[in-house]
Amino acid sequence: MDLQLTVKIVHMISVTLLIAVVIARGFTLFIGVQGNQPNPVARKLFVAGQHLAMTLIILTGLTSLVIKNFAVQPWFYAKVILFLVLFSSLLKAYKKDDRILLVQRRAGFTIAVVALVAIIGLVLIKPNFG
Repeated sequence: MDLQLTVKIVHMISVTLLIAVVIARGFTLFIGVQGNQPNPVARKLFVAGQHLAMTLIILTGLTSLVIKNFAVQPWFYAKVILFLVLFSSLLKAYKKDDRILLVQRRAGFTIAVVALVAIIGLVLIKPNFG
């Protein structure tokens, strides 16, 4: 099998894992919350899954860039910015800090979901900005 195709398959499996973990972990902000903290049930499993998915996405994305000799479409830069928005909003939503209100956590989660949907939309549509 071609290396580019293998990297792409692993990348897409990682994205699927990330979607599943983000949705599952999002329920912890609405069910069984404790004060301003998300539900601690299965926290370690969700954190491990999210870290694994994000790490694989970054590594396979960089590998794909190297294979393609950094030749990318203009929409790729929007995808990277949205990925950074996704990453930072998930950090805000699940940071272990009692000063962060539950409303702020839910807003961070909502921003993360919107960014994730926008990334998927960019990948499916592949707009031509030029």
